[in-house]
Amino acid sequence: MEKIIEELKKFNEERDWDQFHTPENLAKSIAIESGELLECFQWNNDYDKDDVCEELADVFSYCFMLADKLDVDVETIILDKLEKTKKKYPVEKAKGVSTKYDKL
Repeated sequence: MEKIIEELKKFNEERDWDQFHTPENLAKSIAIESGELLECFQWNNDYDKDDVCEELADVFSYCFMLADKLDVDVETIILDKLEKTKKKYPVEKAKGVSTKYDKL
């Protein structure tokens, strides 16, 4: 992940785009790109994998940039959140069902 973040930073520095990358703007960009990802599946499940991968890369890129801007470690925040989610969805109650945690 460090290589990805370094390459994104280099790309943005070369273009002087960091000035536009406030946390708010990056969060907006994540939402916008997520919508474009969802659009790949809008009418049916007959999606173009290359298009999906490009949109997914955009979502990840903005997520990594936001994490870097906030000075948070992506691995740490994901693993911390996973631990919380494990408690909300214990295997013995959640296995094989999609019920929300407060209804298990």
